[in-house]
Amino acid sequence: MMYEALEKSLSFLIFIFIGILLKWRFSNKEEVNGIKTLILTLALPATIFIALLKIKIDSNLIILPLFAILFNTILFSVSPIFLSFLGFSKNTSVSNTAKLLLPSLAPGLSCFPFILEFLGDDYLAKAAMADLGNKFFVLFLLYLVAIRWHYANVLFKKASISNKLKSLLKALVTEPVNIFIFAALILVSFGITLENLPNYISTTLNRLSLIMTPLVLLFIGLAVKIKRKQFFQIFSLLMLRASIAIFAVLAIISLLDISIAKDILFMLAFSLSACSFWPFAHISSISSMEKDINIEKRTFDIDTALSILALSLPISVLLILGILSAHDTFTNSTNIFIIAFSLLILGSIYPITRLLKKTLVSKFDTSFIKSNQDSGQEVKAN
Repeated sequence: MMYEALEKSLSFLIFIFIGILLKWRFSNKEEVNGIKTLILTLALPATIFIALLKIKIDSNLIILPLFAILFNTILFSVSPIFLSFLGFSKNTSVSNTAKLLLPSLAPGLSCFPFILEFLGDDYLAKAAMADLGNKFFVLFLLYLVAIRWHYANVLFKKASISNKLKSLLKALVTEPVNIFIFAALILVSFGITLENLPNYISTTLNRLSLIMTPLVLLFIGLAVKIKRKQFFQIFSLLMLRASIAIFAVLAIISLLDISIAKDILFMLAFSLSACSFWPFAHISSISSMEKDINIEKRTFDIDTALSILALSLPISVLLILGILSAHDTFTNSTNIFIIAFSLLILGSIYPITRLLKKTLVSKFDTSFIKSNQDSGQEVKAN
């Protein structure tokens, strides 16, 4: 079973690698964007629709979605601090992209297989319940945040509230993802689940959903462009994200006096989930709107989003697998603190090295200028 979970994660990474290998077959950007359009208009809406229709609220686990939203909020709140620490300029398309992606979680891709293998069905059910809170945060709250940043970036600064609301309403009713979300919520409110739909509809939706993961991973591989400097920046960013996630779990464990080993491991695994692809749908939607109205300064940077997604998955899988395969090692508060602090140090190496290099270059330039000035004064004196 453990081998099957590992095999599943490796297959995800292989899809990204296949996408990278196939880059040469896609001669222009429009061909790659065709895959993105297919994902955003068919596969992703179908996946979200199915996920919402499968929701089963367990009153005994109702606290878990709230904890997930709290966790998302913590990551969202602290992300500007370590973005600044890593040298990301404030209020730029790159920093906005990172701030939108970092608080999101993709447990289905990165942690559900390992939770099922190491902790069992009961904890998989808990993870699914916690993911409800994450879905709400990612699909609704992050969408509103993205729209707000878009308004702040373009002509909406001077627009009336009614015009802003009209623009928001237009975006809500024209995006396929949003249409499917509203349709699913209406059906759920009437007690209609996936099982109640006609078989041909549920079969079609399921088949569309099945192509979602392979298409997303292939698209990431095809479209990702990571430069050396960006690689170290994003790697450090994801290390700091993991560190903050573990510190947050440690704080919750200490405050609530949680001592059950499996509960602690579940919280650690869930919190270390990779960044979600769903905020990328918001980013793409807003980028398309800005392209239509010829906005030069974009709110988000699609290349940065793809780079974060591409690196996030393998890093999360390795961390989750390492923690769960160590059994009870990381159920001890001291060991949890050690791994969190170690990740913090690992994530700080690049910015500290960059700062030291910048300081040394600055001192060398100052010394060089001063020595030249002294030499000039000596020549004049002679």
